[in-house]
Amino acid sequence: MPAQFKPEKDFSQPLIYQIRVQGHLGNQWADRFDGMTISREADGTTLLTGPLADQAALFGALRKVRDLGLPLLSVNCLVGQ
Repeated sequence: MPAQFKPEKDFSQPLIYQIRVQGHLGNQWADRFDGMTISREADGTTLLTGPLADQAALFGALRKVRDLGLPLLSVNCLVGQ
């Protein structure tokens, strides 16, 4: 019998993600990114930080980054590491 997947993290709660893109986004884009916090960094990048309900929400946010033509630099899960 194959081993069952037993996650070490509680995936029933939204996880906090940080998405880094090249360029600066204005705060007016926060609604488009479901209220994620927008932080413009001195190195010319933008951090989008906030809870995403599930993998579908994460992929939705990444699709928005793609649709805006923003170069994606990194995606990190900040909670449950």
